[in-house]
Amino acid sequence: MTVSGIGVDRISQGGPPTGWTAVAQKLGPGFASRAAGYDANDSFVAENYVELKEQKVLAAGVPAELGGGGATHAELCDLLREVGRYCGSTALALSMHTHPVATLTWMWRQGRPVAPMLERIAANQLVLVTTGASDWLDSSGKAERVAGGYRVSGRKRFGSGSPIGDLLLTSAPYDDPNEGPTVLHFAVPMHAEGLTVLDNWRTMGMRATGSNDILLDGVFVPDAAVDLRRPKGVWHPFFNVIPTVALPLVLSVYLGVAEAARELALRQVAAKRDDPEVWPLVGEMENALATGQMAVREMVELCANYTFAPEVATANAVFVRKTIAAEALKLTVEKALETVGGGGFFRGMGLERLLRDIHAAQFHPLPAKPQHRFTGRVALGLDPVT
Repeated sequence: MTVSGIGVDRISQGGPPTGWTAVAQKLGPGFASRAAGYDANDSFVAENYVELKEQKVLAAGVPAELGGGGATHAELCDLLREVGRYCGSTALALSMHTHPVATLTWMWRQGRPVAPMLERIAANQLVLVTTGASDWLDSSGKAERVAGGYRVSGRKRFGSGSPIGDLLLTSAPYDDPNEGPTVLHFAVPMHAEGLTVLDNWRTMGMRATGSNDILLDGVFVPDAAVDLRRPKGVWHPFFNVIPTVALPLVLSVYLGVAEAARELALRQVAAKRDDPEVWPLVGEMENALATGQMAVREMVELCANYTFAPEVATANAVFVRKTIAAEALKLTVEKALETVGGGGFFRGMGLERLLRDIHAAQFHPLPAKPQHRFTGRVALGLDPVT
């Protein structure tokens, strides 16, 4: 591993940036120049998405055979990590599009009939919006059976990228008369009749992700759009896949945010490098960042560029490292602020925005306490959730 201070080598190459990471570095300064303004206005990073589309970044994870960029999973993690150094909101919104693309790529590698969807994403640079994390095992809302499909109503949270989204990937509970409580997974166009994006994303951090609530009022979902049926509230085998693919991508965003905070802190205290009181603060920051880097690296390695075994043990290992990474990266940015001192409290420096943004890491599944419960049950040989 190449090390310069705390190692910031790329997971996929272990060397200088190439390919998609180089694209991120090309776009990054523009993202950084607009980050404070988007944050202050609670506005979506729309201009950044124009540039992402121009560079075909939204199709980076689509296999080259299907018209996409052919990036490996590890290369996607590096891409998001790099974007996170410049603008956390852009990186997080992009990760919420990238992880369903990556999941579709895993499915394609398994021989599932998802090639047409991936080809559409590549050809049209479609923006995917997903609500899977907030729905989790029980889902939310209600699906009612009608001729040819279902009518779905409900309010979906955390629809990142919703201001310019093209396709909503979501789910809804259905009281199946034969199978009992069932969750239906499906995709609907963001312009579907009865679908409304609410302008309500007003948050402490990650303010520019456009993660608005999405209101579904009798939206028609044809039978052909339902791609998965599963028992409600039960750990389904596909949940062994989703976190293993998605969480390394999402946590790579926060790794980039933490690395940006570390770099900013070191620049700010450069004039005090001979002050003995500064040394232990910097050392604590370095330790925390190294812990986060190791945890994220292991998450990426667990996915193994889509060759992982889709088992509970794999998902559990990812969840454990997600908690370790989220806590360590949050501590990194807190220590960066402590290192800088009172000057870091001013918005103009940008450090307080990084601190607010990093706090969002804890809310992605599984949060720490549910993860401890999940992992404890797995270690004791119990079903992970029931």
